[in-house]
Amino acid sequence: MPHKILVVDDDTKTVDLIRLALEQEEFEALIAYEGIEALNLARYASPDLMILDWMLPNISGIDLCRMVRAESNVPMIMLTAKATEEDKLRGLNLGVDDYLTKPFSLRELVARVRVVLRRTHHAEERPTLLRFRELEINVEGHEVRLGDQAISLTPKEFKLLETFVRAPGRTFRREELVEKICGPDYDGFDRSIDFHMGNLRKKIDIHPEQPSYIQTVHGVGYKLRRTNHVA
Repeated sequence: MPHKILVVDDDTKTVDLIRLALEQEEFEALIAYEGIEALNLARYASPDLMILDWMLPNISGIDLCRMVRAESNVPMIMLTAKATEEDKLRGLNLGVDDYLTKPFSLRELVARVRVVLRRTHHAEERPTLLRFRELEINVEGHEVRLGDQAISLTPKEFKLLETFVRAPGRTFRREELVEKICGPDYDGFDRSIDFHMGNLRKKIDIHPEQPSYIQTVHGVGYKLRRTNHVA
């Protein structure tokens, strides 16, 4: 799958040029023109890298960086007309991975994107064999075992289970799960996730005497129960 790059800049011409350059290199470009929109995308679209402008409306790029860093380690490249050493140090101390001073070459920007992705994703490769209680998930082999029993899952059910096992105890909203398994452009009814969740539950909750692996959080969504004991 292509890497998802979140581009945050209030200048539409700059955004269009960056989007075109990224898509020509087979990246997926996510777009935000101000800080709140960017923060929501950073939270729920799981970008692989952010390109953000220092000067943004409502929330500055440096403040956005601080807010994202409180929740995520997503790598960031800052675009700025500010080139003083003090400014750069301020950004680097907050977690900016690279700087590019405006005006810049699109070819250089794409090259820096590749370098930062190589450095950060090789350092933080996600495990491909996941275990949780009796569940074992082989991500590369697309295989699931519950104890000694092989469990056959559809691609959407597999993606749901992988999402939960990577973050046990976290509550996922329905619309967030829809986006993860169907993509950000899916415009279907978000309650359709309940159908896939019901099928997944039937396949992994085979011990009626034990609480369900997946717990419904009423009015919100679902989460993976951390323990096999009822709280």
